[in-house]
Amino acid sequence: MSAVNVTNINVLDNPSPFLSPFKFEITYNCIDPLKEDLEWKLTYVGSADDETYDQQLEDVFVGPVNLGSYRFLLQADPPDPARIPAEDILGVTVLMLTSSYVDQEFLRIGYFVNNEYTDENLREQPPQTVLIDKIQRNILTDKPRVTKFLINFHPENSETGEQAPPPPDDNTAEAGGSEEQLPSPKIGSDVSGT
Repeated sequence: MSAVNVTNINVLDNPSPFLSPFKFEITYNCIDPLKEDLEWKLTYVGSADDETYDQQLEDVFVGPVNLGSYRFLLQADPPDPARIPAEDILGVTVLMLTSSYVDQEFLRIGYFVNNEYTDENLREQPPQTVLIDKIQRNILTDKPRVTKFLINFHPENSETGEQAPPPPDDNTAEAGGSEEQLPSPKIGSDVSGT
């Protein structure tokens, strides 16, 4: 059983212009006090073909983590469009929200993101040069992919003092993770039931 359970995530200001900051209101419960802070990361996938275009938008530590319910706002700058291949700016990509404890990832939530022009004429006949200020970003919150990993939340209590190994980057099944499809949220961009 996990010491931390995310109970709700609200994606705020969605949809929004491409260059607007990302805002996530995250609510979680801690059922077992933790000595270290939780680490939260937000990563934007710049290209499905090459992970070198991925951009870590935010990396924050939240704590202390005692018994109880917590809520915080994770805000991150948008990705740098100059670091994304021009052919990958428009269309669908992925945004990854992860949480870790003592360098052990225990939660990964993937959202599809659709970037498109707001002007119908631009959508039908896109210009050769991408017009970033005319693009709207829409985080598709209705079907996030949630993966949970079993980790050792109290490595100081283990006989050997060793921590559980981190999951491999590319294969959830081999990591001992469980993947679930959350039910569609209520209007308001909620993610519930994690």
